[in-house]
Amino acid sequence: MKKLFALLALATVAQVSAAADVKGDANAAKYKVAMCVGCHGIPGYKASFPEVYRVPMLGGQSEKYLVSALNAYKKGERKHPTMVGIAGGLSDQDIADVAAYYAQQK
Repeated sequence: MKKLFALLALATVAQVSAAADVKGDANAAKYKVAMCVGCHGIPGYKASFPEVYRVPMLGGQSEKYLVSALNAYKKGERKHPTMVGIAGGLSDQDIADVAAYYAQQK
């Protein structure tokens, strides 16, 4: 049993380390942001599901903030159903790429 716990601990450390090593590539995100643009690319856009709210523009946001937000949706810590679904399908590399893409915009 101790070996199993040690193996799980090492796997967790390796996974966290690998996620920390992911570098965003804005060019790689050009085709990954297609779903984002429909809401986040329209100035003043308001969505009506699950309630009416103003959709934030992503261009120029901090890369670190965007990674954190997408990971929070992916983990269910942020609750918007559409964003939970979208973020849930993104890999760590996808998230880093999308964040790099939007962070470079002004």
